[in-house]
Amino acid sequence: MRVSVTDAKGQLTELVRRAEAGDEVILTRHGHAAVKLVPVRAAPDRKSRRTLMEAVRASAIAKADDGPPAARSQDFLYADDGLPE
Repeated sequence: MRVSVTDAKGQLTELVRRAEAGDEVILTRHGHAAVKLVPVRAAPDRKSRRTLMEAVRASAIAKADDGPPAARSQDFLYADDGLPE
């Protein structure tokens, strides 16, 4: 939804309500987009941040994979005789 700044003055309450509901509200000046009304998102509290960090750590641990040792990590590049393939 695009509304000129002049028109928005008379319907600001309605535009804010629509933005809070998820509608994209863009205010224009001389036909060009000037600002977008977006709802303010509440900052996560300490408990929810901690829960998120614990989930990320658990996910990282689950994805960790023991690969070949560093001394053997490039073996696929060489043939049995030790020369490059």
